[in-house]
Amino acid sequence: MAMVGVPVAGWIATSDVSSFVVDPVAALAAACSLMATISAVAADAVASLAGGLAEFANESSTDAYTVEWQEGSTLKEGETVTAILTSSSGDEIVGEAAVIDALVSGTDGAVLQWVNFGLKRLAGSGGYKELELALGELDHHLTMRAFISGYALTAADVVAWGALRASVIFQRNLKTKRATLGSHLVRWYEHVDSLAFARRLSDSLSHVHRQANRALKDQGSFDLGLTGIEHGKVVTRFPPEPSGYLHIGHAKAALLNEFVAKSNGGRLLIRFDDTNPSKERVEFEDSILEDLAILGIQGDALSHTSDHFQAIYEYALELIRRGLAYVDDSSLEEMREGRMHGIESKCRRLSVEENLARFQQMKEATEYGQTCCLRAKISIDNNNKAMRDPTIYRCKPERHHRTGNVWKIYPLYDFACPIVDSIEGVTHALRSSEYRDRNPQYQWFFTALDLRPVQIMDFSRMNFAYTLLSKRKLQWFVDEGRVPGWDDPRFPTVRGIKRRGMTIEALRQYVLMQGASQRDMLLDWDKIWATNKKVIDPKAPRHTALVKHGLVPTTIDGPTEAYLGSVLRHKKVAEMGTKNTVFSSQIFIGQDDACELEVGEELTLMDWGNAIVEKIEGKEPVTGLQLRLNLAGDVKSTKKKLTWLGQHPTVHPVEALLLDYDYLITKKKVDAEEDVRDYLTPVTKFEEPAIVDANVGELPVGTIIQLERKGYYIIDQVAATSQVGAVELIKIPDGKAASMAIKHTGEASVKSAASSAGNPWDKKGKPAAKPANALGLLSPSESSSMYEVKPVYGDIDLESASSVTSMYSTGKIY
Repeated sequence: MAMVGVPVAGWIATSDVSSFVVDPVAALAAACSLMATISAVAADAVASLAGGLAEFANESSTDAYTVEWQEGSTLKEGETVTAILTSSSGDEIVGEAAVIDALVSGTDGAVLQWVNFGLKRLAGSGGYKELELALGELDHHLTMRAFISGYALTAADVVAWGALRASVIFQRNLKTKRATLGSHLVRWYEHVDSLAFARRLSDSLSHVHRQANRALKDQGSFDLGLTGIEHGKVVTRFPPEPSGYLHIGHAKAALLNEFVAKSNGGRLLIRFDDTNPSKERVEFEDSILEDLAILGIQGDALSHTSDHFQAIYEYALELIRRGLAYVDDSSLEEMREGRMHGIESKCRRLSVEENLARFQQMKEATEYGQTCCLRAKISIDNNNKAMRDPTIYRCKPERHHRTGNVWKIYPLYDFACPIVDSIEGVTHALRSSEYRDRNPQYQWFFTALDLRPVQIMDFSRMNFAYTLLSKRKLQWFVDEGRVPGWDDPRFPTVRGIKRRGMTIEALRQYVLMQGASQRDMLLDWDKIWATNKKVIDPKAPRHTALVKHGLVPTTIDGPTEAYLGSVLRHKKVAEMGTKNTVFSSQIFIGQDDACELEVGEELTLMDWGNAIVEKIEGKEPVTGLQLRLNLAGDVKSTKKKLTWLGQHPTVHPVEALLLDYDYLITKKKVDAEEDVRDYLTPVTKFEEPAIVDANVGELPVGTIIQLERKGYYIIDQVAATSQVGAVELIKIPDGKAASMAIKHTGEASVKSAASSAGNPWDKKGKPAAKPANALGLLSPSESSSMYEVKPVYGDIDLESASSVTSMYSTGKIY
């Protein structure tokens, strides 16, 4: 928020100091239409006008008025940045337009005429031609004048300057086509722009707009339109099905429900929706509670839908007795066809007695009962197909993990949820927008059963590019052995992304930034990982790793004996302490760095100092180096800063395995009807043997570090538990394009290679790859991990030059 002082409205000053003179008679005609004129001002100009007038007036008075800017979401007008003019008596004028009116309404007639010119002609929403004419008139008017009206700066100058400051057209021409604006106009504008009031306004408005834009960009809205909010009485619930592990979409639902409850002094209920015995296991309940604990979510009560099976059953009987439900023995295909085309079921008009008898057979799981289901009698032809007599009970004679064999019929989620929400005292039910069509159904049960209603609202589901959130599809990857488990770093589960280095602090920040938007979007992973980077960077100690392949032994003309020195773990955070670093005449340098060196070149050995290359042995690969220390050299003058590891008789580098991962699928979004096997990424795990400094060997699992010049990593396995006997480190994406890009070499090459083996992603029989070009250059897919942009108009065969022109041809240079 920026604040500037403004004098009390209606002040009087002499004309040689300021034109803010109260003259009601002279200004009456122009002032009557001033607000109408201001209302037509372009939206991006009003802040400059309001602020400019306030700062200018402040130079001629010190009275107690202030102008402040606040985010529009907190004000009645709802603008991005809104001004508030506050008087010494506490009165407020809200909105830039009203503030402008208050600041110029007391000016004299001559000045007010030019104020209207600035508002209408320079700051209006007219087109380029209209602005061009106005600029020409103003340039001509300023031919022999330093100011627009009179011999001193007035509100006319301030309004005109503020309008032009906000004009994209004027500012662009000022930079590139100054001559077209007129020399007198440019002279006047640059003089006003250099004055103190203009500089103060530019600084304050730049800060305000940066803050407002950042807030709009990063902070989502939590306005769900909820009503009946009473502080201390709000109850929300998070009802996961214990049939899998929580993924990032569930995390959003849990965090939003917690946010609404806790921000209103209310309670959050955790309820397991255990209505499908064929999918649910105690293992998943335990994992969900663990994942919630990881997220920092602690419910105020824990329950199960199965706690209320008897009550739900009684409500089902009541629906039948009221003629609002019937037992249907139609086949699945018949029911699907009937609901699709609005055809009434043959069982819809059965008597209450017949329905009760059939429901009893369902409860006993008789041979006939197992062919039936209970349907709510809502509608047969509602435009919302979720309202077309939905199934609310089915027969499943399977053992339930909590109730055993007591029940052989189980309610569906859509029937159980509103009943249990009402019973348990939930006041506000928040769930993702995939249930939106079923919201009317949710409300129907309250009326049909005389239940206490619960307010329900939805928010957008958090979908990510190249990511599957379907439990069924994720389970397929586990069952097929393509990932070892639900905590795999390639999975979007809470424990999967945590294992890859996502901090819970960053996840919570990201979800809250998304807010409770109801617009479905396909999100990229870059922003959430960038948020994570901001969290981990100040906390991650710095360490060194060198790729093991092609390590270059290097001799340094320096220390005679190896020794251990102390180096800060984090150069910017001294409180993090120090680490031991080996300084020795024998060190290792990476092959990639060594190949770029030249004899006589000065370089910097990070955390040591400068050195000069004396000798290079071998060439691609380099087999040895000789360096001469030059600790007096300026580290800022060298272009190459190299990581290195010293050799010591007792302190040795530690064996490590650097791991990185790719997306599991090659398509941004796989639709529900598509086969995920058509879009499998062939290679999704990358391993690179390395050595790291000895300090890394002492760090526990889960420690996040930065490997200098390589990025952020999390320790996944220590050497003692690793199957390869090395410290295993997983690379943490940082949100930059390089770390988020697909790593596999291209879809076409994958399909071509797979076709002979009959792999599922080569069903269309792609033609063989074309031969290399005449220069033998690699194709883009062979030399880059960037995605390929297809030709807009397809492949077009062009005629040869000789067939369309008589011009001579020039042969290829190369």
